[in-house]
Amino acid sequence: MIIEQYPIERDDAIQMIKDSSGRIFGVSFIKRTTGEIRHMSARRGVRKDVTGEGLQYDPESKQLLTVYDMNKQGHRMLNTETLYRLSLKGMDYIII
Repeated sequence: MIIEQYPIERDDAIQMIKDSSGRIFGVSFIKRTTGEIRHMSARRGVRKDVTGEGLQYDPESKQLLTVYDMNKQGHRMLNTETLYRLSLKGMDYIII
């Protein structure tokens, strides 16, 4: 089965993730710390385990988005600089 992939600009993909309204989406990116490829099923807006304390830095200034990793069941940072694939609402996008 061949899945058609549609090209999309990075800024559009980031906005789609921000506007995903709690929907589960798939992303692939390169980890900033190790350089390894990371695939993740995630969603935004999860409040589980949030203490209300906040972060010590602004993730968006470092091109990061906070997401909830559905497999590891915890919050993770998504590196938007190296984002290269997004699956959302039954569509598969390649970041150009």
